[in-house]
Amino acid sequence: MRLLAGLVMGLLAYIALDGAFVAMARPLQMRGEMVDIDGRRLHLICEGPKGAGPSVLLEAGAFGFSADFGVVQEKLAAQGWHVCSYDRAGLGLSDPGPEPRDGLAVVGDLEKLLAAAHEDGPFILVGHSMAGLYLRLFAGRNPEKVVGLVLVDAATPESTDTPMGQSFARQFGTASRLAAFGARIGLYAPLAGTRLGDKIGLTPAASAEKRRAFASPSHNRWASAEVEQWLRTAEEAKASGPLDPKWPIAVIVADHSRPAGALSPTRAAPARQSAHGYEESVEGASHTTLLGYRYADAIVRGVDHVRDAAR
Repeated sequence: MRLLAGLVMGLLAYIALDGAFVAMARPLQMRGEMVDIDGRRLHLICEGPKGAGPSVLLEAGAFGFSADFGVVQEKLAAQGWHVCSYDRAGLGLSDPGPEPRDGLAVVGDLEKLLAAAHEDGPFILVGHSMAGLYLRLFAGRNPEKVVGLVLVDAATPESTDTPMGQSFARQFGTASRLAAFGARIGLYAPLAGTRLGDKIGLTPAASAEKRRAFASPSHNRWASAEVEQWLRTAEEAKASGPLDPKWPIAVIVADHSRPAGALSPTRAAPARQSAHGYEESVEGASHTTLLGYRYADAIVRGVDHVRDAAR
């Protein structure tokens, strides 16, 4: 009876974990290409034909990488956009980079990547979560390459001007170190096949990549290194100057982010300071599911707004 009970429990555990170990062992077919920058390689995925109009450049948030935009990229490419996503240094398939992993390091890598891949733009920049800091810095350093921005539940550098914002950044840094430690001791591998491995709701290929990264000690270690530089990156982004008010800017937020039924002033500020601002709060979406199949059309609408307003 004990043997039978053990077998049943083992079977139930395997079903509950959705075959996670099998999924983790299955080799992934790499999308995109590896591009050399200064003897290191970064993973770049570009889809859709290049045309006379702007390209779309996707920047993922904290602990995110190209897979996070799998649905968004698929939808945009299907509409004829030339759209690129990539893995920052140490994340996904990309080689690690020198530390500290602050905004200047991240944006410097991106500039080299685009040059090496002959992706000259100009770009509609799309950033999720922490990527709002990186886009601000990139735009400040490369204004001639920017058509406009789509900020998806994105952080702004000014959010760290308050004690609450600074406290959040420090607490998130502590949590990210704990997350990296958990991955290093193997806590997440059995959970990679569950909903925790892909909370977005991605395409099959992107979901497999996301689940692999979820349990990867290396991915989590380098993602944590970025989060620990949040306050420094915010200062670098502010020092690059404000966004040009002539740039069309769309701010897309998940419904849960609305205090008292309205966008927070800090988060909505980029759109409200733009001559061609657009705001949308997506009912029912969360910070992560905003990128998935159910809600990604809101991001596509933001990209369309920027293109139309720029015209």
